[in-house]
Formats: sequence, C-alpha cells, structure tokens
Amino acid sequence: MFEHALAQQVVRITHEAGEAILEIYKQDFTVYEKSDASPLTDADLAAHNIIVKGLEAISDLPVLSEESADIDWQTRQSWSDYWLVDPLDGTKEFVKKNGEFTVNIALISQGIPILGVVYAPVLKHTYVGVSGLGAYKIDNQQTTKISPKVHQAPESWKVVGSRSHQSPEIQTLLAELDGETELVAMGSSLKLCLVAEGKAHLYPRLGPTSEWDTAAAQAVVEASGGKVTIIDGLDSALDSDAVPLRYNQKESILNPYFLVSC
Repeated sequence: MFEHALAQQVVRITHEAGEAILEIYKQDFTVYEKSDASPLTDADLAAHNIIVKGLEAISDLPVLSEESADIDWQTRQSWSDYWLVDPLDGTKEFVKKNGEFTVNIALISQGIPILGVVYAPVLKHTYVGVSGLGAYKIDNQQTTKISPKVHQAPESWKVVGSRSHQSPEIQTLLAELDGETELVAMGSSLKLCLVAEGKAHLYPRLGPTSEWDTAAAQAVVEASGGKVTIIDGLDSALDSDAVPLRYNQKESILNPYFLVSC
C-alpha cells in the first residue's frame, strides 16, 4: 500500500474488525432491536470493541462510534480532532447476507474528514483516502489509485441508489439530468466509494444518514478528487461553490441531504 503509517495502522484495525464480523456472519446470529428499531447484531459490538481498542493503542484522540454515541454535545463541541467510526455500516445488508456492508473509520480535523478507511469484509475491498495524498482501492493485495469519472454525453448517467432505502424525491432530481440515467444499486458506504472509483457519476442521498455513516467514505471521495456537498436541489449541489458536508458542527449527528459527485 502507499506509504502512510497512520493509514496503514487504520487499515489493519478495520481488517481485524472485519475478521471478527465474518466469524459471526458465517453463523446463525441474533438480531436485536435498537431504540430506533434498526437491527443490531453481536457483530456490531465485536467490531466496535476491536476498533476502539485499536485506535486507543495508536492515538490519544477521542472516539465517537455508532455503538458509543451517548457522548453529549458539550463534550463533543470541544473536539478539534477525533475518530468517527461506524463498526458495521449496512447492518440490514449484513442481516440479508448480501455482503454489501462495511467497517468505517475516519479521522476528522476541524470538521473535515482527512483520513478514511472503508473495508468490505466479504468482498475483500478496502478503500483508503488521505487528504493531499489521494485515494486507493486495495483488492487481492493489489493497490490501485482511484479517481471519479466525469460524465460525458451521450453516455448514460450512472446514479447510485440504495438497496435498503429509496426516496421518491430521487426521481425528481434525476429528471433534471440531461440524458438517460442508469441506477447502480449498492448498500452501505460502498455507494460513495463507487463514485470515488469512477463506477458511478452521482450518488444523491435524500434520506436520513448519521455522521458515522458517511465520514470515512467521504474522506475517500474527497481524496480521490470528488465532492460531497449539501443538497438543496441538484443544480445547487453541482455548483462549484456548493457547501461541503462537514462534521461535529452541531448537536445533532444527523446529516443533511447530500450529493456525491465528481
């Protein structure tokens, strides 16, 4: 992999968490219910514990994880740098056993994701993004630099959609595009990575997400040369001065709607 010591350490931690997830994935597992009625498995908790222990061994920065999200805003707002973690993004994909789930670790500095690792344990795909150094995909021990693909007419727009979440407003936005559109279905944070590696042109998200759902993959997108911008309408999101998605800027950990693009 490209030489960046901290990124290499984070990759190792995501892989260790992924192995723990796979041990449970191969078995008959228990699905619990969170307070918001989303599924929670033993795999989320196993990965969380490995990641927190691993990050504490390499850094003294605080960690905000989906599985330890009860840190109050008064504490969080004093953080300039911290780790933002989703131990298992795509729990519904995990439960369905379609392999489209990921381990996500991001380093946030002043609200910006400056380092991110997204690992898909079943697919054995690792995406790494480091601000200023580019984005890479590790597949079967081979490391390839990735970049988004600019749409060229008359090719169809490849637009990423979710297998588990669909918004009726998406069709309204797609109608604003000039040309045909083709839906590329994918689960979890892999949706953002598809844009980062040029397999899709756009990923509009007009549904709820939390900051840990997107941070690591956004680091990959932005390091690759892509953008993740707050969406009020498709035209405004595609503007060069569109507002980028940022982190730990407010008490709520819910993201606004956003667009991933080149």
